[in-house]
Amino acid sequence: MPLDRKDFAASKPNKRQLDADIEAELAAAMGSMDVTAALGNAETQQKPVGTAAAVSLPGGRKRGTVVSIHGKDVFVDVPGGRSQGVLPILQFEGKTPKVGDTVEFSIERYDPANGLLILTMTGAAQQVSDWSSVALHMIVECKVTGVNKNRTGLLVEVSGIKGFMPISQIDLGRVEDPDQFINQTLKAEVIELDRAERNLILSRKALQEREREAQREKFWAEIEVGQTRTGTVRNLQPFGAFVDLGAADGLIPVSEMAWKRINHPNEVLTIGQRVEVVVKRLDPDARRISLSLKQLLANPWDAFAANNRPGARIKGTVTRITEFGAFVELAPGIEGLIHISELSTDRVRRVRDVVTEGQEVEVQILNLDPEAKRIALSLKTLQAGAEAAQEAAEDAEQEADRAAAAERLANRPINPNLRGGIGSARIVLPGGGQ
Repeated sequence: MPLDRKDFAASKPNKRQLDADIEAELAAAMGSMDVTAALGNAETQQKPVGTAAAVSLPGGRKRGTVVSIHGKDVFVDVPGGRSQGVLPILQFEGKTPKVGDTVEFSIERYDPANGLLILTMTGAAQQVSDWSSVALHMIVECKVTGVNKNRTGLLVEVSGIKGFMPISQIDLGRVEDPDQFINQTLKAEVIELDRAERNLILSRKALQEREREAQREKFWAEIEVGQTRTGTVRNLQPFGAFVDLGAADGLIPVSEMAWKRINHPNEVLTIGQRVEVVVKRLDPDARRISLSLKQLLANPWDAFAANNRPGARIKGTVTRITEFGAFVELAPGIEGLIHISELSTDRVRRVRDVVTEGQEVEVQILNLDPEAKRIALSLKTLQAGAEAAQEAAEDAEQEADRAAAAERLANRPINPNLRGGIGSARIVLPGGGQ
């Protein structure tokens, strides 16, 4: 029905309410139509495969390209081909976008008046003007004004709207001193909302968890065996060290920390230390990552194998005693084994009867396998050689003594007064013969 101008001027309808009514009528007219799905179908019909400017992502998010920037509005190419989407430039949080940049967003609603999709940039804070513009799960910026009397949370304001952030929702970790956040501006998610009671509860932790999950999905999509990553040592255990790689934790087994043998990770690492590691193994299903620290260090086996060959004699220190032999450190990170059968030329019942930990020994290399990192050593061969050399020396000395005695006998002086024969003496033989 036509409206009387006087009545219209007197009523002054609320523009926000009018927009809401128009949207409600549009939604009723469209019924259960899925705008996003409809746009996706239109894109399939109008664009060849592989030329879409936006890509669907988990969680209803999409990825598109910035096509133009006008004032405070950033226009993005959205799947569908019939309409573009618009993002407030404020959602870029001070980082001015450029044409051609790729952004991630969610479709908030459709604006029929302008033929545009209203978008929300993933993780961006939305503008709030009053209670009617606040919604559950909205991301907002809040100013911390203080700590409540019971010190159970933070008092915050969102564009003049007072709210509260429980201490358990401030951070992913435990917060011991909430005063450190006073006067800071934090980005948080609306987790409880009661407009009638003017109750607004925010959570920074929920937003951090959501961002961490998004980072985790991206992390697992990009990580590969052989990559070098930087992380922070988070925990040390006798079997290894846990390293925070940003979106997931990885384990450096104690055997992968150094080329030399170590007894505990604290011999090499400290909690909080930044380290570079190599991804050695991945199990995406179990979300497990095995890392290596020593792969970035020079392999001492290469230099050792280049300078030593089987048969060489080398000195080392006994590091471990086992029932089957003794391990000897020949160089930093290089150990060889003297099997019990190679400890002595005599029968050995206990390894400790021959060598002890910390003892310096000279051994001979029997076999060297750099690929398997194994070296077979022997004390027996050197001992047998020493014994053989000693026997040879003793034999030579005895032979020299015999030769000297024979020479002395041959060269002794002859007494001129010495006469041979038996004279006139008669020799009586047994049986009375002469």
